[in-house]
Amino acid sequence: MTGTTAERLAELTKLLELAHEPAGEAGLSKRRAKGITSVRDRIDMLLDRGSFVEIGALVRQPGNPDALYGDGVVTGHGRIDGRPVVVVAHDQTVHGGTVGEMFGRKVVRVLEFALRVGCPVVWINDSGGARIQESVTSLSWYAQIAKAQIPLSGVVPRVSVMLGKCAAGAVYAPINTDVLVATEQSYMFVTGPDVIREATGEEVSIDELGGAYNQAQYGNLHHVAVDEQAAFQWVRDYLSYMPSSCTEHAPLVNPGLEPEITESDRELDRIIPDGDNTVYDMYDVLLRLFDDGEFHEIGAQRARNIITGFTRINGRPVGVVANQPLVLSGAIDARASDKAAHFIQVCDAFGLPLVFVVDTPGVLPGVEEEKIGVIKRGGRFFFALMSATVPIATVVIRKAYGGAYAVMGCKQLGADINLAWPTARIAVMGAESAVAIIGRKQLAAAGENAPAVRQEMIDVYNRTVATPWVAAERGYIDAVIEPSQTRLELRRALDLLRDKTFAPSPRKRFIQPL
Repeated sequence: MTGTTAERLAELTKLLELAHEPAGEAGLSKRRAKGITSVRDRIDMLLDRGSFVEIGALVRQPGNPDALYGDGVVTGHGRIDGRPVVVVAHDQTVHGGTVGEMFGRKVVRVLEFALRVGCPVVWINDSGGARIQESVTSLSWYAQIAKAQIPLSGVVPRVSVMLGKCAAGAVYAPINTDVLVATEQSYMFVTGPDVIREATGEEVSIDELGGAYNQAQYGNLHHVAVDEQAAFQWVRDYLSYMPSSCTEHAPLVNPGLEPEITESDRELDRIIPDGDNTVYDMYDVLLRLFDDGEFHEIGAQRARNIITGFTRINGRPVGVVANQPLVLSGAIDARASDKAAHFIQVCDAFGLPLVFVVDTPGVLPGVEEEKIGVIKRGGRFFFALMSATVPIATVVIRKAYGGAYAVMGCKQLGADINLAWPTARIAVMGAESAVAIIGRKQLAAAGENAPAVRQEMIDVYNRTVATPWVAAERGYIDAVIEPSQTRLELRRALDLLRDKTFAPSPRKRFIQPL
């Protein structure tokens, strides 16, 4: 290198300017035409102001004087709420954000950096997939990127933000992160409508195939945001509940609030309807159980019969799994099982205690449920609960019947503290179903008096069998409590369980029912 220091500095400035907008005016025009936000503006929306430090800005294909800097991806690190985070962001203006060799090298490098530092990784995805021009080289680096993710799984939080149209290989890396967030305007699919039409003759719209809300229903997305700003805020909020790595504790926020019974607590004493089949909104209960009524929901757009999300108890983050009586009466189905099992695994990986809030009539019956694998998918829900090692507290507030009683945090499958409200009904099944089975002969013999006899049997069953007292007498629950005491009881329980430990196992891995 020749020239003065001033000339070299001028050259550096020029190169960095080129790297800032590698595709130049052509790239700007492309972005404007498509209405796409620049990759750097997206990073700025995600991170604390001015905290981004780029890694590999001057990387490009060697031996090609026309190669564009960055190679279609911007990588680096910054901070969210003052804590470090690694960012991988696709640049649509360079080769459509597709993966090439130098792209792959940059991504693998920052993933290794995140593992060494022990900090979360956020992927901002807007890519056409593999770079056709680089043939098998692109496929090779896709594989190496995938392999580089494995050491990070369960060690640091990983979040994918799906923007634009993500296709082919561009959806496989995100699906293996912990959670996926998308905007309403985004799409994701392995093969697009045109390819499907050519290959199979099927006609499908891009919205039906890969629209964000449909992908959420399919179980591939954990949140759909109205726009990019909302998506990045959701990610920031999500990470506020997470430790930077599995070896650290999650942030403590405002502990010690409201240590006494409040009027909001007292409202829980009258929140459950007198009629067993009268619905209510579980969110009304959840908002009264936790600090400041805050709740960061995961998977709100799918399997709404079960609620999963993060909140805080005495300032410490916890995960919540709750039934929603407003949807399918809170019954457990195949999709709810997938949703809950995944959520439990995330909480267990990062040391977040679990709180189960139970009101479920059981597992949803039906031919379609059997066809789509409710047995195996329900088994994964069981498996996730039984293998969890974090503190678990359960509150049965109304129905807890059959297998759903077990999988919703029962003591026999690993919960540490089990509480019930006086309104709880804990039994093999509900009164109506039980009477139909065990009272079949008696009802048949009752003739025209059958309706009255049936109602009497239902009343007896509810009074003597489906009560919390039977479970309490046999020690299957730890206590029956006044609903207004629940918030403080949960505080005491999780404070007691804070230092819970478990014995390591020599096994290499569990084998889940997949």
